[in-house]
Amino acid sequence: MDSAHSTAQALLDSGAFKISLDPLFTWTSGIRSPVYCDLRALISDVAARRAIVAAFAAMKTDWSGVDVIAGTATAGIPWAAWLAEVVGLPMIYIRGAAKEHGTKKRIEGTLKPGQRVLLIEDHISTGGSSVSAVEALREEGGAVVDEILAINTYQLQKADALFADAKVAVQTITNYTTILSVAKELGLIQADRETMLAKFREGPATWAAEQGV
Repeated sequence: MDSAHSTAQALLDSGAFKISLDPLFTWTSGIRSPVYCDLRALISDVAARRAIVAAFAAMKTDWSGVDVIAGTATAGIPWAAWLAEVVGLPMIYIRGAAKEHGTKKRIEGTLKPGQRVLLIEDHISTGGSSVSAVEALREEGGAVVDEILAINTYQLQKADALFADAKVAVQTITNYTTILSVAKELGLIQADRETMLAKFREGPATWAAEQGV
């Protein structure tokens, strides 16, 4: 089993990725969704954690072009720390918002202008928080950032557009399509449900109304 499938199964087994049509989940944005992803459960699963960090490490054949590993607060921080330890690189993290006191900065840790930073996310939905972190690294830190690694993505078109505009490439260990496929293999959903759920990534804001759920 490759890392995309084994990670997808780990997400489903741990409850980090949930599927429900009744009731639907409501995202912060107000979108009514059949899926919800919270990967924090995985930090307590030692076997899954080690496998995911190994998969991250294997995503690049040459780490010499990376100076610093960065994690997004808060969910990306542990993954960035574990990966930085494995590949032997410095690690920093980016706050979701600037501190309201002291230096009022978003970047914590040592970052020098011109250093090449690899950003680590746990999960990508709309891509907004990831691009915000990239902008902070570039503007506040003077860093070169052109790549993000993440465990999972919903594969939303809005995120793809944001990343293209920000000129940053994204690689993930697994993704929404693979998770649905594994869910079907495990008997968690039927083939017709897989087709129905697959349409969510094409238009999440209108999906519930279009599917009549």
